Amino acid sequence: MKTIEFDTHFYKKLWTLMVPIMVQNLMLALVAVADAFMLGGLDQNYMSAVSLATQIQFIQNMFLSAATAGLAILGAQYWGKQDIKALDDIFALAIRICGIVSVLFFVACAFFPRYLMLIFTNEPVLIDYGVSYLKIASFSYLLTGFSQCYIVMMKISEHAGTAAAVSSITVLINIILNAIFIYGAFGIESMNVRGAALATLISRVVELMLSITFSYRPGYIRLKIRELFARNKELSADFMKCSGPILGASLVWGIGFTSYSTFMGHMGTDAAAANSVAAVVRDIICCLSAGISSAAGIMIGNELGAGNLKRGKAYGIRMAKLSFLCGAVMTVLMAVSAPVILHFVKLTPQAAEYLKQLFGVLAFYMIGRSVNEIIINGVFGSGGDTMFDMYSLAVTMWGIAIPLAVAGTYFLNWPVVVVYACTCVDEVGKIPWTLIHFKKYKWVKDLTR
Repeated sequence: MKTIEFDTHFYKKLWTLMVPIMVQNLMLALVAVADAFMLGGLDQNYMSAVSLATQIQFIQNMFLSAATAGLAILGAQYWGKQDIKALDDIFALAIRICGIVSVLFFVACAFFPRYLMLIFTNEPVLIDYGVSYLKIASFSYLLTGFSQCYIVMMKISEHAGTAAAVSSITVLINIILNAIFIYGAFGIESMNVRGAALATLISRVVELMLSITFSYRPGYIRLKIRELFARNKELSADFMKCSGPILGASLVWGIGFTSYSTFMGHMGTDAAAANSVAAVVRDIICCLSAGISSAAGIMIGNELGAGNLKRGKAYGIRMAKLSFLCGAVMTVLMAVSAPVILHFVKLTPQAAEYLKQLFGVLAFYMIGRSVNEIIINGVFGSGGDTMFDMYSLAVTMWGIAIPLAVAGTYFLNWPVVVVYACTCVDEVGKIPWTLIHFKKYKWVKDLTR
């Protein structure tokens, strides 16, 4: 009877957390879908340029993710312990870090957009469109970090549904404005890539306003101005101990992952277009593993912070098993999505052929992505075991995947699909190493003071 009750509690809590977080991630991914489909419906180069330009925000998110991950790891444990004062301090610390990062990326994108685009492509037409996008979108990069902190705080304090609602409203506004500004409506002329950027900016303003408004409701954690300028040395040290390795791993992964788009960008506009569409579909399907990963981090973190180490360990073992089931589901979804996507996206015959091949590679990639995302980001992160990710990425991505892709792109003239397969080999190759580290149970740890 106890086992049945334990299982019921586990799956009920998993479902309660996973579904809103998955919906939130899905809604965020739909923005990229709207950009790709609407811009791609006008001109393939519009879509490719924006896909490359948004790699800058992807790099920004690497820094922001480290700060919000530290907030999520320590926050989940202190919420399990019900230490609200510590939560206030951690929230303020995360806001300070995200604010600094946001200002730096705004300056880079607003004043040096052409230099940034040259990193990703040497095609003049893509560079020009990308510069037009970044000059407007740069203002949205000022706001993203603050809203991310608020949304993470909602998730860990049992308001995941509210976080999903905020993201859903924001995305709907973004998509509607995309249609108006990109195509032109209500007396507004078509703005193509500049319209996509303006829609993003307005939606980010709405997202932050909603997040701040909801934080003042009873039972929510809100930013206290006096905490913003105070510093708790012990919590700051704990925060950096969690976030430092995550930042290292994020940079190792993020720069490497961004270089994958660079390889595709240097293989021609058709390869860049196919990669743009494949990336959007991949991100949508990966919302499933991302939802379970976030739920795992919160659930296991709550138990570890409350001192229930045995239950936290049991939760982690169950999440590891679920990661393989999740990967199988994602593989099937990837395999059946190709004909549907090709029906809606306007591509050249060569780009369409490339896309079919990339989808075949991604079908195998999904198993590795699911296992590593749930176990490394969710299970390991919940107990502050954050160094493993950086070590494994240094070996599998920078030691294997990137050298192979560089050789194939610049020296050996391999086919597009072969180069793309090289960029996906790191996730699959990391699985055995991840499982060996999992069995050491270094992640079963109470981080609270």
